[in-house]
Amino acid sequence: MNPETVIDAVSAVFMVVGALMSLGAAVGLLRFPDLMSRMHAATKPQVLGLFLLLAALGLQMRTWWVWPVLVVAWLFQLLTVPVSAHMVGRAGYRTKHLHPELLSADELEAVVQKAAQQAARQAADQHGTDDGEARR
Repeated sequence: MNPETVIDAVSAVFMVVGALMSLGAAVGLLRFPDLMSRMHAATKPQVLGLFLLLAALGLQMRTWWVWPVLVVAWLFQLLTVPVSAHMVGRAGYRTKHLHPELLSADELEAVVQKAAQQAARQAADQHGTDDGEARR
């Protein structure tokens, strides 16, 4: 068996599996019912699918200089996709663009209520201070 044939076969498998992972992410974005599940579908398979596609590309190029570029591209995705998903999920939670009945546990509710109470206390303290300064 020729090493070129093995590299071609491995890269073909990587391309097909990576494309299927990316397709799964796209289908999840279209079919899932709420923001949180769509966000999950957009991030998890997309990063793995991109990794497999970049690995297939690196194998097919058969040059060493392309690998650092591909690794940097994948690391950039690996670092930015979870952050963007977190920000989208946080914004969706705060603007009530989710279905609470689909959540198995809402661990953020207590934190949000505590923050709202603290903000209300600070507003009341600020309002009381403003009244005191106006009376002088």
